[in-house]
Amino acid sequence: MTKTAYRAAPLLALVLSFVPAAAHAAEAEADATIIVTAPELTNEAEARVQKTAGGADVVSHQDYADKSIVSLRDTLAFSPGVYLQPRYGQEVRISIRGSGLSRGFHMRGLTLLQDGVPINLADDNGDFQELEPIFFDHLEVYRGANALRFGSGTLGGAVNGVTPTGRTAEGFYLRGDVGSFDSYRGLVSAGVAGDRVDAWAAVSADTSSGDRDHVNRRSFRFHGNVGLKLSDVVSTRFYASYNDIKQEIPGALTFDQALTTPRVASAAAVAGDQARDIVSLRLQNRTSFDWGAFKLDVGGFVNAKSLYHPIFQVIDQDSLDLGGFFRADYASGPIEVTLGGELRRGSTDSRQYVNIAGRRGALVFDADQTARTANIYGEVRVRPVEQLTLIAGGVYADGFRKRRVNISTSRDGRIDFDAFSPKFGLLFEPSADVQFFANYSRSAEFPGFGEVFQTIGTPPVSQVVSTIRPQRAWTAEVGTRGKAGIVSWDLALYRSTLKGELLQFTTNVSIPAATFNADRTLHQGVEAALEIAPTGWLRLRQVYTYSDFRFRGDSQFGNNRLPVVPKHVYRAEARIGSDALHIAPNVEWVPDGPFADYRNLVQTPGYALLGVTGGARIAEGIDAFVDVRNITGKKAIGDISAAITVTTASAVYYPVERRAVSAGIRARF
Repeated sequence: MTKTAYRAAPLLALVLSFVPAAAHAAEAEADATIIVTAPELTNEAEARVQKTAGGADVVSHQDYADKSIVSLRDTLAFSPGVYLQPRYGQEVRISIRGSGLSRGFHMRGLTLLQDGVPINLADDNGDFQELEPIFFDHLEVYRGANALRFGSGTLGGAVNGVTPTGRTAEGFYLRGDVGSFDSYRGLVSAGVAGDRVDAWAAVSADTSSGDRDHVNRRSFRFHGNVGLKLSDVVSTRFYASYNDIKQEIPGALTFDQALTTPRVASAAAVAGDQARDIVSLRLQNRTSFDWGAFKLDVGGFVNAKSLYHPIFQVIDQDSLDLGGFFRADYASGPIEVTLGGELRRGSTDSRQYVNIAGRRGALVFDADQTARTANIYGEVRVRPVEQLTLIAGGVYADGFRKRRVNISTSRDGRIDFDAFSPKFGLLFEPSADVQFFANYSRSAEFPGFGEVFQTIGTPPVSQVVSTIRPQRAWTAEVGTRGKAGIVSWDLALYRSTLKGELLQFTTNVSIPAATFNADRTLHQGVEAALEIAPTGWLRLRQVYTYSDFRFRGDSQFGNNRLPVVPKHVYRAEARIGSDALHIAPNVEWVPDGPFADYRNLVQTPGYALLGVTGGARIAEGIDAFVDVRNITGKKAIGDISAAITVTTASAVYYPVERRAVSAGIRARF
């Protein structure tokens, strides 16, 4: 740590030199040039959080505008309780309260939405790369059962990215970034609004050779929406999104490689020209009826996606997901009622080929996969006195996963799930700016295709794991949020007791598959955010997450800690200056790394990463910004694909991002 501090001394001197200039710039405060021109949507989202009896927050675009916005890590780094670690390119691990620990790829245990519509496939697995964070007005994060308003019953909760409209982002907006590793990124957006019609659209493109070998990336994305006010009661909005993403995969490294030569790619990734290429089109509609005390939203969506994914074999999939939803809200006096539901049904034409240097060889697997997930949820809120709100609700979900095999020795199969998850909570507001909350809730998480169909039996063959069950948990949570003078805070403490958590095991008579339900596990922790703003030109924001995830008397692993997520993670940023001129040094500190294996024999070292962002007003409506990451060039392990047993030859580690500098221009006309 002493060495790190010594190497950072020039940065500290630079920061201190900015203090007088920043203080002077504060006198000429100007609005930031960002994609949003009106905070209407963000304000509405923050008002909803204030009614939530549990962990939730809103991240506005302004909070991350100076960053090189590549992935969700860049947007949610200061959202309390959200664990994010980059793997490569736009691929990150995202976990809330220990969700999806057994997954070393894609995402599970979390509902991701764009404009309130899930991007998860019908089996609840998803690709977060389809969310383009540079487009967002803001992001809403609802942790655990607090995501009931999205129909989510998962352990992790939900993240909803909300795009601007023609009313909140009028005019033309341009952004261009250039940075290390031949990285270039551009954005063009435009919004227009009339009395009855508004429209907004954006196009982004980026390319990068990445900070490791064999990690070239390029993408082209479009998103747009058109809103129509049909009458004083009825309004409707149509959305369209298109993604074309090409991403090479560098593969995981051994422990020594990750800490000494993090730039290299794995030999298997290079030989197989491994990649993850996505082309997707998403269309959706939301129609709203407003009768004052009673409001109703109804809508539907279509998601079409093509995945070309050469890894150990070439995975080639074409999927189509259809869905609909409704949400009704009634508020009168001290009573508020919400009732909603959602249906998603998806079909996937799944093929696998021999991988010949990234190209299709012989066809070895062809199957039709069908999934459905449906839910209905409700919540009642009662205020017996002005300062106290009592809450009761629940979500019922059911679904199935089905496979019909056309080519392969693999077997057909189907499995059905259902679960009811109740929730009880209270919200106490002793003053206008201070809240205390508590809730007790259940969550239920259905297995996806990757868990339902595994290679099992004698002789081993891919088939349905008929005894696999949903992962269930009861969670108790208490906390507070508010503001007092120069200080604002958000604090939640939770304890989840799980039955059937989906983890890795050594197979035996009672455990038929490598990924199966654990008996009992415990997830408990602290999610904290603290912001101090003593003057208009100085703001210190901090987030701290404590995570204690472990088995409870397991037959194979006893009371071992679960791998992947470290016990302590701390991030801080000090912003000095105004929108006219500012600098913001930041730090990410992991005192001790997590275990890499379920046997708790190998633990990764801790680390501290230093960075800095800054911005300046060049002219009216034109800003420049800079983002410097890992200033000291620290070599460390960021993410892990957990394994039962890990040796020195195990390639399960992903290094942290290397030193990188990016800069750019934002302009609004």
